[in-house]
Amino acid sequence: MLGLGAAITEIPPERAALLLAVGLVLGVFPIAGIPTLLCLLAALILRLNAPVLQLLNSLTSPLQMVLLLPLARIGSRLCGSPRAGAGSWAAKIVAAGMHAVVGWAAICLPAGLALYAILLVTMRGVQLPVRRASISSSAKQTRSRQVPQFLAVFVPLK
Repeated sequence: MLGLGAAITEIPPERAALLLAVGLVLGVFPIAGIPTLLCLLAALILRLNAPVLQLLNSLTSPLQMVLLLPLARIGSRLCGSPRAGAGSWAAKIVAAGMHAVVGWAAICLPAGLALYAILLVTMRGVQLPVRRASISSSAKQTRSRQVPQFLAVFVPLK
């Protein structure tokens, strides 16, 4: 776990927030095996740290299983089809998987955008507009390089 914290604190807040949001959203994709490929593809396209994305994917695997049924039910309602379709069991499984993907797209993608925004604000630190004398550039650099408090547990002591 120390590697995850070190990897996140070494990159700019924008990239760290993107890394966490993409890893968590893609990690809960409802079809087994696909999150691994999606995380690898996202790492290549967005130039993110692939091992950290795969670690997040592995950490979200239990959440993926927990969300499978709720996402399938949401997708079924969005598609306007009943949960138990007619036909063979294979057709029912395929329909449930498609419903789960629709539910994931409807719920997890917007939640991922919101998560990215929240993480970005949190990692940058909320800077309220305060009237003060001008701050020197060295003080600005020192403030911007501070580790966010919630990640301080992962930073090794020197």
